[in-house]
Amino acid sequence: MLKKIKQIGIIPVARIENPAHSIPLVDALSKGGIPCIEVTFRSSTAEEAIRRISQERHEVLVGAGTILTIEQAKAALRAGAKFLVTPGFNPKIVDFAQTEGISIFPGVNSPTNIEAALEKGLEVLKFFPAEQSGGCKMLKAFSGPYQKVKFIPTGGININNLNDYLSLPNVIACGGSWLVNSKLVNSENFEEIEKLTSEALTNMLDFSLSHIGINTENEEDALKNANKIFELFGFPTKVGNSSIFNGKEFEWMKKPFLGENGHIAIGTRNIEAAMAFLKRRGITFKEETRKEKNEELVAIYLDIELGGFAFHLVKK
Repeated sequence: MLKKIKQIGIIPVARIENPAHSIPLVDALSKGGIPCIEVTFRSSTAEEAIRRISQERHEVLVGAGTILTIEQAKAALRAGAKFLVTPGFNPKIVDFAQTEGISIFPGVNSPTNIEAALEKGLEVLKFFPAEQSGGCKMLKAFSGPYQKVKFIPTGGININNLNDYLSLPNVIACGGSWLVNSKLVNSENFEEIEKLTSEALTNMLDFSLSHIGINTENEEDALKNANKIFELFGFPTKVGNSSIFNGKEFEWMKKPFLGENGHIAIGTRNIEAAMAFLKRRGITFKEETRKEKNEELVAIYLDIELGGFAFHLVKK
């Protein structure tokens, strides 16, 4: 569950007042690149909306939010919700979810809340209301004493501050209602929802050219080329174990590696989400090239070659 949520990166939080909107809504989200939704129990139709999504769109990760009572939690389970979200820390609902074996992300915004969650064995929590509770500064402060705890901040998050949160190492995803606000849903403006979703995903992934790696026959050739680039353009030379860099832009391989001519590195803020995004477009990956740092994926090669160049993702 946590791996799926991290791969998606954004959890759209929706109030669905008409169950007939359920399928067109998640279809718009999926087309935009986010096959996930948290349906809040702020309306009497939440159970039916979740049921339709879970039965008709198996590929969509659907959860239930604003769970305030055990009865609502039971209704969400009956409907097929895959996770529960509460606005605050309610130990009775947490106990119920753990007994039933369903993932739950209770809302916290203080050390006391966090320690109550830790006492229950929970290490992934909703941070709510995020902006009103200190935002990124508060989450940075939490990272000191609570190094194992991860957060899903929700409340006041939008396209403008999304990456501020996602860049924090203790944030695995963000929840937000700006993609699925009630006016758009009730007016059946699903085309706009798809557009907003695509924009949010593009913003989150933040693809950009990181560097170009060029194959050479040996270390002597690599160093000669690197020195020439320094002489011509002033890009500083840095010698590594398997390659020589000119600044951050050029990498000269000491011996041929992947790609006929070399490789192109594409930077992204979230490699897991980028992989999921590209897999949905038919791309596979060379798992043997995975590189991790502190248990986080920082680089992996795509199983494609264009113009004689292999491609790999690197974490910004």
